[in-house]
Amino acid sequence: MTTADCYVGLMSGTSVDAVDAIVARFPGDDEPPAILATHSEPPPEALRRELLELSNAERRLSLLEFGHLDQAVGQWFAKAAKTAIARAGLAPTRVTAIGSHGQTVWHAPDNDPAFSLQIGAAPRIAAETGCAVVSDFRNADIALGGQGAPLVCAFHAALFAAADVNRVAVNIGGIANITLLPRSAREDATTIRGFDTGPGNGLMDAWIQRHRNVGHDAEGAWAASGRVDDLLLAQLLGDEYFRREPPKSTGREYFGLAWLDRHLAALDHAPTPADVQATLCELTAITIVDAIDRFGSGRETLYLCGGGVHNRYLVERLTELATPRSVATTEALGLDPDWIEALAFAWLARQRVLGRPGNAPGVTGARGLAVLGGWHAPPPMDS
Repeated sequence: MTTADCYVGLMSGTSVDAVDAIVARFPGDDEPPAILATHSEPPPEALRRELLELSNAERRLSLLEFGHLDQAVGQWFAKAAKTAIARAGLAPTRVTAIGSHGQTVWHAPDNDPAFSLQIGAAPRIAAETGCAVVSDFRNADIALGGQGAPLVCAFHAALFAAADVNRVAVNIGGIANITLLPRSAREDATTIRGFDTGPGNGLMDAWIQRHRNVGHDAEGAWAASGRVDDLLLAQLLGDEYFRREPPKSTGREYFGLAWLDRHLAALDHAPTPADVQATLCELTAITIVDAIDRFGSGRETLYLCGGGVHNRYLVERLTELATPRSVATTEALGLDPDWIEALAFAWLARQRVLGRPGNAPGVTGARGLAVLGGWHAPPPMDS
């Protein structure tokens, strides 16, 4: 192991249930990364509540509150990084850089001008860990006319593209996204396609939190206990986002409970909460498979990653709807599906250090390739 190949990735998704921290060593471009340690750090409950409220467009935040949240998220991320680095048995000087996605509080790629806002005080992370930090990955792509998301697609291509088969990486976090990887993707990055398909776990998590006061639907058991409400499903599928051509990306600020409540209010009946959960699960499965049907070749293998792999009922529905395609998790490719997103930001930090692009213009719509992320050096050792 050299001192120039160890990186940390930090990723917290739209459900704000934890920040995932991974320490990885990258032996070379043609070799898979070695995972040295992982750690998942939940936020303080008060911080989680405050962050979830930010996806409500009616929420008004003072600059004082905003500054406090930015620093609090930085402290939370720094704690996760330090724990992971300690578990890997590394001194901070052995870490080339930390790639911190930050906590997205608003994603507005269709605004004029477009922007994507992540908080998480990268200089504080650098100061508390003693490691350089790369952050603010999205806005360089946005400055070139791109969506700034999804950012994992170039990473998916680097790790999962194969010369002999077509593959699709399906990342199911709070929002779901796909990366279409034709056989040519490894040699020709311009053939990579991908986009956010719509809700992943986020709406299901929010709905069960409202009705059962738990953070997620374990194995999809509550969804499986209900029945899909066809009228509600048709209402939800009628949203113009699902018909929109890529490039496209979205977030909790769009597909949140307010969006669901509007559709529920338009019905002439009131579905049971369990039936709504079943319908939300079906919505996630259908919109993922429909997106692959529209833009794929029809012959891909689907590789799932993200928290959605633990929703057994969702995976069953995806597998049935995707037939005759086969469905597996990225475990079949040698990488734990729980840690793919965090690993992607370790990889993106490495791209920044090496001066290499991290975006995929065919995914985001950017005018060209861009080196992503701002650099925050650690303080001097004697400070």
